[in-house]
Amino acid sequence: MTKIEALFEHILTHYRGIFATFFLLPVSVVYGAYTDARNRIIFRLNSAPAKHDARVNAIIRQIDDWKKQGAGQKLCTARSGWKTMSEMVPKYKLSHRRINIDLYDLLEVDEQRRIIRVEPLVTMGQISRSLTSRGWTLPVIPELDSLTVGGLIMGFGVETSSHKYGLFQHICEAFEIVTAEGKLVKCSPNENPELFYQIPWSHGTLGFLVAAELKIIPMKKYVRVHYHPVYSLDRMINLFEQASRDTENNDFVEGLVYGRDQAVIMTGTLTDTVGTDGSLNVIGRWYKPWFYKHVERYLNRKEEAVEYLPLRDYYHRHTRGYFWTMEEIIPFGNHPLFRALLGWALPPRIELLKYTETETTRRLREKFHVVQDMLMPIRHLKPSIDYFDEHFNLYPLWLSPMAIKDNGEHASFVQPFKKENGTVDELFVDIGAYGTPCKKNFDNTVALPLLEKFVIEHGGYQALYARTMLSREDFRSMFDHTGYDEMRQKLPYCRQAFDEVYDKVSSNGRVSPVEMRRLEKAESKRSR
Repeated sequence: MTKIEALFEHILTHYRGIFATFFLLPVSVVYGAYTDARNRIIFRLNSAPAKHDARVNAIIRQIDDWKKQGAGQKLCTARSGWKTMSEMVPKYKLSHRRINIDLYDLLEVDEQRRIIRVEPLVTMGQISRSLTSRGWTLPVIPELDSLTVGGLIMGFGVETSSHKYGLFQHICEAFEIVTAEGKLVKCSPNENPELFYQIPWSHGTLGFLVAAELKIIPMKKYVRVHYHPVYSLDRMINLFEQASRDTENNDFVEGLVYGRDQAVIMTGTLTDTVGTDGSLNVIGRWYKPWFYKHVERYLNRKEEAVEYLPLRDYYHRHTRGYFWTMEEIIPFGNHPLFRALLGWALPPRIELLKYTETETTRRLREKFHVVQDMLMPIRHLKPSIDYFDEHFNLYPLWLSPMAIKDNGEHASFVQPFKKENGTVDELFVDIGAYGTPCKKNFDNTVALPLLEKFVIEHGGYQALYARTMLSREDFRSMFDHTGYDEMRQKLPYCRQAFDEVYDKVSSNGRVSPVEMRRLEKAESKRSR
């Protein structure tokens, strides 16, 4: 390591908050302004639909070239691995043949059919801004602005309306993919359904997603949020489950758990007016406190309360603080003075945070830091919180209810929970654990395999953007591969072109950002 590299590592390790403030935030702001301007111009000019077919044909030509050259390499998208939401980086990007998928645009809003047709790299920020200006919204809009439609379909997407509408995959009406054979195929519940139900969670291992049709619903201006502080685990579980099953009255349900016996359960209802039972809180303004800190006030006050949040502010209420992980990146980020001066610039982009990881912070992260979402049957919420309390002692925990829909005869990667009497319960809960546990002598390389074992034993699933230490056998016991294996066998060139999901999400397919920089540097030297 040179002196300059050593100095850089020292600054990034010991002064990360200052570095993030004075370097990462300005770069993030400039990049965000560029992408926002580009998206607005293209949307207003309505130029994307005319170019879409040409872009898809360009993908098909790349696959035809691959076949003509012997189809020797596996395929993946050319999109930078640094842009994934995972704290790890895809290693396979260096060894696979990369196919350019330049599909970033909204294609059509069909208000009669109540669908929006989009390309896979469209973000939640693009969609929520564009739809709300027309009086529409998605039934499920996952939290962060930078999340893409393709990532949420091929991976996993949940929000606090998922108890009512299901996962992000369940608001999808149709997919268009280019297969490894080089054919454009459309699928829906009525057209090629055996393919339609296998695409979610498939991580691009069945084909390249080039368009998706998503359901839209009429929007309302505000969300009436009712804060319910609770001070016992039994009360927390009962209130959360009762609220989650009440899909008639609750459009949104969320829980922030601040301790084993302390939480705030929030129920939300869409409305066009601000009632007299609460005040308007424009929580998305740059100088406002991070949402989880705002919610904690109601826990400390020991009283219920009602607020009205603007709809888009509600959707992205955790964005500025990346839930609560921003506190570990910029410890002074929630200080009133920082919020007043620089709150508008938050958050720094995830790919920049990953790229500036050092060897020291990598070791600390891999041993002590946790970013996991475990999807548990609602009946196992109490033992799950007990498990996290005993083995992690990490708070807050995020609770988001979700329905895993029953697809009937069509198998899919995730299935509703089957009860002893043969009936199914679609209601699950996403337990999000983000941060540094306070458990004495905690080591995530030991704790994570035990947590994954607990999840399998209780019929749950792991969100695959997160780190996993599952063996291939355990991975297959967690996720139903029946229909997936049949589809990979059926589609021409599929197994020749694409890895299995496990190969892409396991430690074999991902490396730390530090190791990825080394591999990219070595690859660059070889190519020269």
